[in-house]
Formats: sequence, structure tokens, C-alpha cells
Amino acid sequence: MTQPTMDPTDALAELGRVRLDEVSLDDMLRRIAELAKGSIPGTREVTVTLVRGRVGWTGAFTGELARELDEWQYQQHRGPCLDASASGDTISVPDMAAEERWPAWAERARDAGVKSSLSIGLPIQGSVVGALNVYSDSPNAFDPSSIVNAEGFAAYAAVALANAHLYENAATLAAQMQEAMRSRAVIEQAKGIIMGSRRCSSEEAFALLSKISQDTNRKVREVAEALVAQAVGKTQG
Repeated sequence: MTQPTMDPTDALAELGRVRLDEVSLDDMLRRIAELAKGSIPGTREVTVTLVRGRVGWTGAFTGELARELDEWQYQQHRGPCLDASASGDTISVPDMAAEERWPAWAERARDAGVKSSLSIGLPIQGSVVGALNVYSDSPNAFDPSSIVNAEGFAAYAAVALANAHLYENAATLAAQMQEAMRSRAVIEQAKGIIMGSRRCSSEEAFALLSKISQDTNRKVREVAEALVAQAVGKTQG
């Protein structure tokens, strides 16, 4: 049986030290997979499944073999990682040779050298759920203590993933708001230029910008930026 290279407590501590402002969600997923592989006894490879609606994908993996076993499940819409994601439960496959719930998948896993697996549900955030999937090249690799260890790590990982997901969404929203404010500022500048040159109202200036946007198949912001740049060029010239 594969022995862990890291103490479970150290793995949790290292995961807790990851700063959300320094890593992306993808980086967090990869770190979770790596730490799980290093700290859960009996583990050969690890993947993290993510599911939105009926669409599943592997967010991180430590080996191509494990990713391929996940991909088969997504294509067939059945398998332990999908069931664990949907239910939030822990699903153990102690021996692929005796597995009857997903016989075709178990046969594929045996052919690839995987003899047992463990999938633990991860409630992440909103409409996104997932599972931590642990694969072993030995049958009955995950005894009760290993399962408890894996569940403890998964619970901690779920919190870290949910926080990373929230942080990424907040950062994206902030960037969108900043972009919207920049767009509004340049449009207001362009309107002021038009109002000054044509002696028209704010509404009439915006209507002109919108017409030019439609006629030239450009965004209003792009039209405004061009107008402001032209005005600045004339002033500097």
C-alpha cells in the first residue's frame, strides 16, 4: 500500500496557509489534489471533480490515468465521482473486481491498474458541487481510518474551495465594475465634447454617440475613446 509522504495535520496546515489573493481557483484545485495525494494513506492518484448542472469536468488531477477514469464517468453520466458530487456523500469502491454498481467503469479501472477508489462529496458554492476522488492500485486500500482521514481533508478542502470561488467571483465583479466606471467616464467626456461643439443636450450627445456606434459596428465606449483621443490630439497639436 502506498504510504503518505505528509502528515495529515501538516497537509491541512499548508492548505490553510494558501493566500486567496495570490492564487487562482485553478491553483487552489491543484494544491488540494497534491496535498490529498501526499497525505491520504493508500493513494496512487487524486482528482477533483466539479459539476455544474449536468456538466462534469475534472478541475485538477495528479495523473493522467485518474483524469481518464473521471472523463469516462462524465461521458456516460454515471459513476462514483458523479454520485458523490450529487449527494455529498462518501462513496467507497473497496475492490474493483467485485464492484456491481458501475461494472463497466470498474472493468475499465481494473484494466488501467486501479483496484479501489474513494469519492467524497464537496459542496463548493451555489450551483457548483464536486468530489475529491482518490484512486489506489491496491484492493481494499482505504480502511476506516483512511476514510476518516480523507473525509477530514475533504471537509477542509471544501471550505477552502468555497472561499476561493467566492474570492474569484468578487474579484471578477470588482474588475467588471472598474471597467464599467472607466467606460462611463470616457463616455461622459465624449458627451461633453459633443455638447460643447454642437451646443446640444446630454441626451442628444449620447444619441449621436449611439448612432455612430451602430453605423460603424463599434461599441459606444470605443467611439467615445476615439473621440476623446482625437480631441486630446487637437489640443496637444
